[in-house]
Amino acid sequence: MKVSHSPAALFAAFDDPDLIAHAGLVPMIRLAERCGLPRLVAEKVKLTGAANGAGTAADAKALSIVGGMIAGADSIEDLDVLRHGGLSRLFGGVRAPSTLGTFLRAFTWGHVRQLQSAARAFTCNLATHTGLVPTGDEVVFVDIDSKVKQVYGPAKQGASFGYTRQRGLHFQIVTVKTGTCAPVIVATRLRKGSANSGKGAASLLREALATVRAMGITAQIIVRADSAYFSHKVVEVCRKAGARFSLAVAVRKKIREAIAHIAEDAWAPIKYTAAVWDDREERWISDAEIAEVPFTAFTSKKKAYHTTVRLIVRRVKRLNPKSVPEGQAELFGVWRHHALFTDSPCRCRPGCSDRAGVRRRIATVRCSTLCVTWSTTA
Repeated sequence: MKVSHSPAALFAAFDDPDLIAHAGLVPMIRLAERCGLPRLVAEKVKLTGAANGAGTAADAKALSIVGGMIAGADSIEDLDVLRHGGLSRLFGGVRAPSTLGTFLRAFTWGHVRQLQSAARAFTCNLATHTGLVPTGDEVVFVDIDSKVKQVYGPAKQGASFGYTRQRGLHFQIVTVKTGTCAPVIVATRLRKGSANSGKGAASLLREALATVRAMGITAQIIVRADSAYFSHKVVEVCRKAGARFSLAVAVRKKIREAIAHIAEDAWAPIKYTAAVWDDREERWISDAEIAEVPFTAFTSKKKAYHTTVRLIVRRVKRLNPKSVPEGQAELFGVWRHHALFTDSPCRCRPGCSDRAGVRRRIATVRCSTLCVTWSTTA
């Protein structure tokens, strides 16, 4: 057996020294310089005592890493992309991948905090310079979440198995957005892969809210998070910062007890995309319904942490299991409940959520928050 064609005499290679593959780096790096990223890193990041000169020229090394990441590098070796083609004619001070690797390995937890301080100040400068986040909107949403990123190699520092059952690093991220802008990252933190999703959330959220205010935003802030962040520490941070919160709650014993006290006539249907309009009854027929009940959380903590606000509950029909014969009607309705713990006020009428003598509830949806309109009878 042998190849029936002769090898090609020509091949293509991008080795032109005048070729610039990442010309878009020019405006990005210029913007970083205008907003003071090199200056902030030089002022705040001090790797004193680092061996092999790893702590020198922190600003040039940090900007080399940023530039490489923008160009698509996702490893230390990939940072060599900045030294190919004609990029050396556009940028000075680009460091080799081995030098950048030594620089990053010299970081301790304290040095990471210094870099985070520089990043927060840079984010504020960037927002002021570009109008990244509008300051004129009435409501600003701050979202916190986490994700486990799979990594490979048992020797990688901090990598371990978490709820995903994959070896990884577990990071938290906080973003800010309004109704007229895309989400903007304002705070991040890297943790061990086995870390709980909510670990350290309160301190990270405190820094993020301070950054949002430092960006010149004076609007009402609403912090949103899933049930992993439902804790008295997160609520305390929100209240001290003057922010409101909307936190998902896991349906456990106390939540089930609160839901059981909701009267059956208090549930109101939600119009979804698949809802059907009933002409005879003049209403939307949907499998989802909503209601509200006051709820006091964190009663096992000190009295100062007890928080009584609105518990908004959405319920949907639980589908029959596969063991039920097709076409067989259910004996009684079974619901799945989704709870939201929030101190956001009702937007329908001023003070309506505080009215006494509530007899009837009508559910509506306002913007991105669930709002329950209260109506009273004499």
